[in-house]
Amino acid sequence: MGGLKGRDLLTLADLSAEEIAALLDLAAQMKAGKVNSIATVNGHVPVLGLLFYKASTRTRVSFTVAMAQLGGQVIDLAVSSTQVGRGEPITDTARVLDRYVDILAIRTFDQQDLETFAQYADIPIINALTDLEHPCQILADLQTVQETFGKLSGLTLTYLGDGNNIAHSLLLGCALVGINIRIASPTDYQPSEAIVQQAKTIAAGRSEVILTNDAIAAAKGAQVLYTDVWASMGQEDLADARIPIFQPYQVNETLMNYADKDAIVLHCLPAHRGEEITDGVMEGAQSKIWDQAENRMHAQKALMASLLGLV
Repeated sequence: MGGLKGRDLLTLADLSAEEIAALLDLAAQMKAGKVNSIATVNGHVPVLGLLFYKASTRTRVSFTVAMAQLGGQVIDLAVSSTQVGRGEPITDTARVLDRYVDILAIRTFDQQDLETFAQYADIPIINALTDLEHPCQILADLQTVQETFGKLSGLTLTYLGDGNNIAHSLLLGCALVGINIRIASPTDYQPSEAIVQQAKTIAAGRSEVILTNDAIAAAKGAQVLYTDVWASMGQEDLADARIPIFQPYQVNETLMNYADKDAIVLHCLPAHRGEEITDGVMEGAQSKIWDQAENRMHAQKALMASLLGLV
């Protein structure tokens, strides 16, 4: 994975299919305890900075534990207690943090802010979620699918719900690894057309990229059903109004009957049980949601070890 050293992960399309395959293999080996990467960077233990403008449970904890298991340290840079929260320009914060930490994971709203950090800092910058994409989540998702089916190429993943950052990264990730991706969303809530076209270009006839507003048609024969909340962070005031619009896209027992008999269910969490997914499906035998959550830690450990040149 030496080819990733020093690079950024701002969008899943920053990785090639071969690099994703290598990351997933490394993540699996780390999960199995076959690879322990405890090393130094420039003579010291690696230090990860977490700069989060949005609330987080899984991302914050998984990154923190992953770096600890790599033998490194973490500085949690809460925006409310740093100068960036008082209006310091991103350009200034980026150049200062570049001198202090070895790698920086940023969870923010605007993708452009992330790109500005990457422009002004030489250390690797990781997209820990923006309104446009959530690449680290999808690396864990792909790891979970591969664990379950022993392969990725040729499978069909159906995402039901809002055409948000998860949908965008799924489009790119599935196209890269050869998974057929179906996005089922209400007509006015479909993903960015630019991302859809980018995914179709990447898929290049090797796999299907389908958009539809028909949840049942999208679910038919799929090996993976995936959903997310109907109103993302920052859209809480829209949540109630969206419920009747998105109700036909709920992942429930009836919809599961249209999927492949061995289909699994994924959700990036947190879930609004009874809205986008029922309790019965979430707690059912076909749910891989908790394995998916655990794999955030393993996938991110492999990613950081690779970006830092520890493996």
